[in-house]
Amino acid sequence: MTKKQIIQSLLLKAEKDIKTAKDLFKLKHYDWSLFIWHLAIEKILKAKIISLDKKIIYTHDLVRLVKKTRIHLNQALIAQLNEITTFNIEARYDDYKFSFYKKADRKYAGKWAKICEKIYLLIKKSL
Repeated sequence: MTKKQIIQSLLLKAEKDIKTAKDLFKLKHYDWSLFIWHLAIEKILKAKIISLDKKIIYTHDLVRLVKKTRIHLNQALIAQLNEITTFNIEARYDDYKFSFYKKADRKYAGKWAKICEKIYLLIKKSL
């Protein structure tokens, strides 16, 4: 695949992830909705890194990924990316997953979905 094809593939997958995250929110699966938002942001960051002819690093840490881009974020956005990174629950222990499940109620998930979308659009604009 060419660089352009890889970027387009990542963007397409990220857009599908966003639709899935929104659908999961409507179904009241708030923890999974936030997990999918994390994946969408991770994919668009990796697309940005590739667009800069840099090698992507294999991590789910969004702050580490954003540091590989030319996107300059203030401390508040960095703190938000740190929080969003905690939404990646795929390999976490069951007690952590359950505590995140309890934390991710409608209010919390709604707030963070808006923040995720804002960050996603900021990164997309830079591509």
